[in-house]
Amino acid sequence: MDPNLNEFNLEYFQQQWELEDKMFDRQQELLQELLTREDQPRKRKSICRDHQAAHERLMSDYFDESCTYTDAQFRRRYRMNRPLFLRIVDSMSNFGVYFTQRRNNAGKLGLTTIQKCIAALRMLAYGVAADACDEYVKIGESTAVECTQRFCEGVIAMFQDEYLRRPNVQDLERLLEVGQERGFPGMIGSIDCMHWQWKNCPKAWQGQFTSGHKGTSTVILEAVASYDLWIWHDFFGLPGSLNDINVLDRSPVFDDVESGEAPSVNFTVNRRQYNLAYYLADRIYPKWPVFVQSIQMPQGSLVVDDIKPLQQVHAVKKIVRDFDLNVPADRGFDLNKFPVEEEFQIDEIQKTVRIMLGIYLSKFY
Repeated sequence: MDPNLNEFNLEYFQQQWELEDKMFDRQQELLQELLTREDQPRKRKSICRDHQAAHERLMSDYFDESCTYTDAQFRRRYRMNRPLFLRIVDSMSNFGVYFTQRRNNAGKLGLTTIQKCIAALRMLAYGVAADACDEYVKIGESTAVECTQRFCEGVIAMFQDEYLRRPNVQDLERLLEVGQERGFPGMIGSIDCMHWQWKNCPKAWQGQFTSGHKGTSTVILEAVASYDLWIWHDFFGLPGSLNDINVLDRSPVFDDVESGEAPSVNFTVNRRQYNLAYYLADRIYPKWPVFVQSIQMPQGSLVVDDIKPLQQVHAVKKIVRDFDLNVPADRGFDLNKFPVEEEFQIDEIQKTVRIMLGIYLSKFY
């Protein structure tokens, strides 16, 4: 047994005493800090937004019989006329409980359906930040973002079967008849690709999404549009580094033709019968029977069954107008500025805008 173990070491005792004293002081500091935290409010400061007053002001501005602003002003600001907006509002209220006015846990009435739809349309129309809708609509930033996402989901769920469907037999007959009248027998639309700017593309993805001739990050949209702006095919989401041919190789536009499920057609050109409709396209597209490109250098009075090269060029370029989504006498939705962070959000937004464009161009409005 070591005799030194029973000896009293004053220096060691003082060190242990000082260590325990420091630990005790630290415990007292932590206890005092916890007590101080309990005295402070632990919740965020509640902002009292008068939703009812904001709703009444909104109705007085746009929807009452003697409203402040005219139909033209509403159409310019929200990219649609009032009957179309009210139709969408009615559909959103029937889509789910989210767009209905409800009471919160404190028993206070929340936002109305019109307020939520107005906030979503402002963000879609102008690309403004979610916080910019607060002053007029009295809606929080996170709620405005959620309203926009739910609005897109609701519009797609309620209307895509009607306005994003492929043409049936009756539609093809109408398109062929119009094509015949315009001097293009057998034409059912125009096909082209456009680059959609992705302002908030993540840094790690900018290499594959950057287009060489655009100089910025883009997402490609391939679409087929008819003479009346009906865009009944879209293929969206490929990176901007691809071209039209690369997109066509991945596109499902001709899947129904390949599987034999496409509706049959019949037309005559140069005294020859054809049973496969075609699209007007740019010269980058391959020499397939389903594509008709413009003549590169038309000379003289070249006419083939009344199909003039200049008319063909104009018809092909019309697809660019279709992609701009510019409603007559109005501007389109400024989607390039919309603060989206994910690719699937851009897909939902462009589908929503095309559906609303289709509703706008329908015969009811």
